[in-house]
Amino acid sequence: MAEAVFRHMVSAEGLEDRFLIDSAGTGNWHIGKPPHHGTRGILDEYGISYEGLKARQVSTEDFSEFDYIVAMDVQNEKDLRRLSQSEHAQIVKLLDLVPDMMNKEVPDPYYTGNFEEVYELVGKGCRALLERIRQEAQLD
Repeated sequence: MAEAVFRHMVSAEGLEDRFLIDSAGTGNWHIGKPPHHGTRGILDEYGISYEGLKARQVSTEDFSEFDYIVAMDVQNEKDLRRLSQSEHAQIVKLLDLVPDMMNKEVPDPYYTGNFEEVYELVGKGCRALLERIRQEAQLD
């Protein structure tokens, strides 16, 4: 969901040629599968494309290929830091970028079923991430 939402935001800003956006899980249990039907439903509701999205697992190359590796929760962040063998990528927890958020964890809607809540949290986090990248890379 976060990849689709972030792609949508970046595209709306006309910045898609300045970004390489991808998503991956720390586990291997969904490799090759499209987004969950609940995720597809909420993205359809908001007119956000998920065309071509397929699950893959994080690789060690990701830490040198990407500038930012974004975790959804504390366990993801720990797993990513353990896998990282590069100083290149900044590993950040998505909701840590949103200063007024009390809860800094994005729940997994696969387990909670609350795709609307996750969509709202992901939206806030993705807006904050885009703003951070704009400032750091001076994209305006």
